[in-house]
Amino acid sequence: MGDAVALVTGASRGIGRSIALALAADGVAVGLLSRDGEALTAVTREITEAGGRAAWATADVGDAAQVGDAVAHLTAQLGTPDLLVNNAGRIDAEVPIWEADVEQWHGVVSANLLGSFHVSRAVLALMVAAGRGRVVDIVSGAGARDWNVTSAYTATKAAQIRLVGHVHEAGFDLGLRSFAIAPGTVETAMSTSMRLHAGRTDFTPVERTTDLIAAIARGELDDWSGRYLRVTNDTPQTLRAHGAPQGLARRFGVLPWGQDDPLATETLVPPRT
Repeated sequence: MGDAVALVTGASRGIGRSIALALAADGVAVGLLSRDGEALTAVTREITEAGGRAAWATADVGDAAQVGDAVAHLTAQLGTPDLLVNNAGRIDAEVPIWEADVEQWHGVVSANLLGSFHVSRAVLALMVAAGRGRVVDIVSGAGARDWNVTSAYTATKAAQIRLVGHVHEAGFDLGLRSFAIAPGTVETAMSTSMRLHAGRTDFTPVERTTDLIAAIARGELDDWSGRYLRVTNDTPQTLRAHGAPQGLARRFGVLPWGQDDPLATETLVPPRT
């Protein structure tokens, strides 16, 4: 992909590591960001030994100052990112909200929502100045529907989907494209630690996520900017075959009860297509 540059958060392990390796194999220079410098060094070595280009920086994405320093370091090494993947995240205990641990709840909000905000704020300003860029937030099916546990995780993933819509509306005319991708249940340390997935064997291959992100990086799915994509149902091929979605399809919102619901005729900001 020529001189394309990507920045991937949470790149030291799990889905983030797989995304970084796949982008590097596709010819993208990759900036790696997480809190674990030792693990990032190993991922960087794996990329460079395969002939790719990578740089790394450590930061707690919940800390705006650390993120600013890390983004400055990575852009100095690689250039302005053409693609940002907000992947860093945590999950809280599988309990209802009245049993939630306050400190843990705050930590999940910091990593998932504030983390996405801090990194997006730093990187998208550079993209706007360059007149182009794409951003992917790794979200979850749990953020697109109601769930009875992990209230911090579901709330932050829903908020990330809304941020994707915000970037689409605010940045489309400035050359930005944004996407929310739910990766299904990938076999990672986080997913296998959950009671919900105890004994599970039918995990979603991570390649379905990396293939979709690679297609986004190549500009093949720009018609789907601002939309929610779920890799258990969507592939680059099916999305291209469908063509540009219309209206509020795959947008995050509240459904009216029918045509007689006042919400159905309420004046809303029309979505960009």
